[in-house]
Amino acid sequence: MADLQRLEDALRQDGGQVRAAGPEDAVDGVPATAVARPTSVAGVAAALREATAQGLATVARGAGTTLDWGAPPERVDLILDTTGLDRLVEHGSGDLVVVAEAGLPVATLAETVRAAAQELVVDLPPERLAAGSTVGGALSTGASGPRRLQRGGIRDLVLGATVVLADGTVASSGGKVVKNVAGYDLAKLLTGAYGTLGIVVRAAFRLHPVRPDQAFVVATGPSADVAARARDVVASQLAPAAVEIDRPAGSDVAWVAVLLEGTGGAVGQRAAAAAELLGGRVQGDPPGWWAALPGVSTGSTRSAEGSTGGGGDVTYAKATATLTGVTDLLAAARDAEQRYGVGVALRGSAAGVLHAMVTGPPEATASAVGHLRGAAPSPREGTVTVLRASREVRAALDVWGPVGGLDLMRAIKRRLDPGRNVAPGRFVGGI
Repeated sequence: MADLQRLEDALRQDGGQVRAAGPEDAVDGVPATAVARPTSVAGVAAALREATAQGLATVARGAGTTLDWGAPPERVDLILDTTGLDRLVEHGSGDLVVVAEAGLPVATLAETVRAAAQELVVDLPPERLAAGSTVGGALSTGASGPRRLQRGGIRDLVLGATVVLADGTVASSGGKVVKNVAGYDLAKLLTGAYGTLGIVVRAAFRLHPVRPDQAFVVATGPSADVAARARDVVASQLAPAAVEIDRPAGSDVAWVAVLLEGTGGAVGQRAAAAAELLGGRVQGDPPGWWAALPGVSTGSTRSAEGSTGGGGDVTYAKATATLTGVTDLLAAARDAEQRYGVGVALRGSAAGVLHAMVTGPPEATASAVGHLRGAAPSPREGTVTVLRASREVRAALDVWGPVGGLDLMRAIKRRLDPGRNVAPGRFVGGI
């Protein structure tokens, strides 16, 4: 049981708040005892130091848009609310660098740097942006979107990070920092670790100039044919900013959308060439499903939805594949539907990072996920990681699937959080 008075004393100089947890204060169904909301890096350090001294398990929370992704924590004694750290620390527009605190909404950061004709090319799902997804949350889940094809995900854009470890130590690595931790690239380690190594309090990112002109090319057809045409565009000299595939559940057809960015008439010329290669049409706006998770439409223009199939719970997963393996993944989705009576929608990059939505009873869903994993039988060839699922589905499968380097990951966890006080059990292998 958390000693609230001691936590309040720890945050007294920070001016932060401590309160007893309410019914809404849970992490993926695991209720918390207390909530602390510091307003500074020093406050986060003081709160974590005191929480660890009390033997508490602490989980960071920003906007809470992905608290039910990954695995539920073993326990949650303290939720550390990062929304009090919402400052834009520095925007070096001349250097194309921005430094922000972890609780700053990504949408707010994007609006600020947009005024300088710059952008952080993360492309979070619109539903997460609208819900206030934060810098820390985007890092912790390893966010990426359609334009990862050219410029990578957030892991490729983060230059440095400051993190508070379980014992209250403030550590930094990478660019735009003063004190570095020898031997660890903390920014890369923290990305996609679901908050299990420490609590991110600040991060520096590489920005890109906004490309003023863009065009979309959209086409449809049988799934295998669409995947082949999309692969041709990726491998072409057209330099697409993104090539996305949308395969609705229950459908034998898929859609492909290509984004061309640049300046002036060259964009139109490239778009026309892409349209000829795809057998599609050029349009100024993205399709309604662009950048959204499967099953979500962001506008009035959308692909054919088809039947969601299966009934029952909705499970979200992230699937990766090689460039040629995307065709196998699409085929596996259709085969899983026919075998197990579920619906499997796929949406994401033709280069091999997609999201899946599986709809069906728990046992059938677990079997379908296993079938998708069969399309990429090793981590080198691809992975299928369950992001969001019911307790029943999670009980029927390993949400992470085969993972390489697990012993090394556990060793890093022991080094940075030997008492397992930060988000225990949220990550692969019970880390």
